[in-house]
Amino acid sequence: MGKKSDPDSDQIQREMRAQQKFSPAGAIGRAGSGLLKGESPVSLQDQAISALTRWIDQQTPDPSGALQSILRRKIRGNELLVASHLQHPLNVLRELIDSILANDYTLEEFVRQVDVRWGELFQERPLFQRAGQAAKPADEYTYESVRQDLVLLREKLQEYE
Repeated sequence: MGKKSDPDSDQIQREMRAQQKFSPAGAIGRAGSGLLKGESPVSLQDQAISALTRWIDQQTPDPSGALQSILRRKIRGNELLVASHLQHPLNVLRELIDSILANDYTLEEFVRQVDVRWGELFQERPLFQRAGQAAKPADEYTYESVRQDLVLLREKLQEYE
């Protein structure tokens, strides 16, 4: 079943085109004029990533922003995980946090990445905590502080289940 066209509307469009000079851009525009009707020009993948990064920024208490930055980077870099949760994007963050908290080595590596990002943001040498040693008092991102931040973020995610 095709779409019925209005003869008057078709005639008006033909007259308008007859008065216009031909241009490749105009021809392309007319050829693709109905392709995105009712659809967002932004892919579902990009929409999910954008929603996740906004949620991270709004829900993560992180004055320096390094923790948020690394979480956003991990989400953008994990296209397959995002693609598998397009209908429920918060599941991406849930799985990511669970994988970071799953073992000490993964958490330590994540904290190292956050420390490096902090150093980039503030153009200072980061304070790396070493495994089995106490954190320096000035260290904003310790294994325990980041673990607590991630646990709190995970609890906030449970509110949306």
